[in-house]
Formats: sequence, C-alpha cells, structure tokens
Amino acid sequence: MEILSNFPLWAALTAIVFAQVVKIPIHYIATREANIGLVFSTGGMPSSHSAAVTALATAVGIQEGFGSNMFAIACVLAVIVMYDATGVRRQAGEQAVMLNMLAKDFSHFVEEAKVWNKKAEYEKREELKELLGHQPIEVFFGGITGVLLAIVLNSMI
Repeated sequence: MEILSNFPLWAALTAIVFAQVVKIPIHYIATREANIGLVFSTGGMPSSHSAAVTALATAVGIQEGFGSNMFAIACVLAVIVMYDATGVRRQAGEQAVMLNMLAKDFSHFVEEAKVWNKKAEYEKREELKELLGHQPIEVFFGGITGVLLAIVLNSMI
C-alpha cells in the first residue's frame, strides 16, 4: 500500500490528467470547437508528457532534495522526454502529414484509373495519426504545468 503515499507518482499522474483535460477548453478558446476526444489524444497544448515528467522531477526534488541523485535522474528523464516531444515525435507527425497527402493523391489517381470504390475495405489504407509530437511552446507550458501542479499538490498534502 506504499504506492498510495508515493507523492512523486501521484503528482505525475495528476499532471497527466490535468494536462489532458485542460486541452479541451484551450482548444475551444482557440478554435470555438468543442472536442472531448482531445482528452485521449496525443499532441496539443499543453504537453501532458512534459507536465508529467516535470511534475515528477519537481515532486522528487521536494521530497528527496534538489541535490539528490533521485532528482538528477528525474531531471535527465524530463529533458529527454521533452526533447523527444519536440524532436522525434514532432518529425514523425510531420512525416505522417506528408504520407497522408501522398496516400490521398495516390487514392485519387487510382480512382481516376480504376474503380477504387469497388475495392474491398481491407485494401484501403487508414490515415496515419498526424498529431504525435508537440511544438516547443506546448512542451514549455506542459513543463510549467507539471512544476506548478507538483508545488500546489505538495502544499495541499
């Protein structure tokens, strides 16, 4: 039952849930579109990955000390995750955009050349998910979210 009193774990999980839920009103303010599905999606403002790892690092720092080895490990993990969110995952999303455009162009070409609609469903390709990574600003605000949430949760507990 020690897991129930693991402050860094709960701070990180709370940051994930908060960041995912707050995407809905942020998206609504920006686009005037309500999209509940954002709670279960990747990408968007703020980055829940960044919020989680910064909440984890902050909570470890609060609990173990900012000079501890555990804090150093959590910080390095946070930097790697946040770098990956803006680098590799973002590039994968941009590649998905291009591949989806190519697939649509190819599909259009096939329709012109053959009767595409008569093909079986399994022969048609599903679009790749394009919103994988984050813009640097999304990662930044995800990080700020995690730090602030860990500090607030620590003061409440």
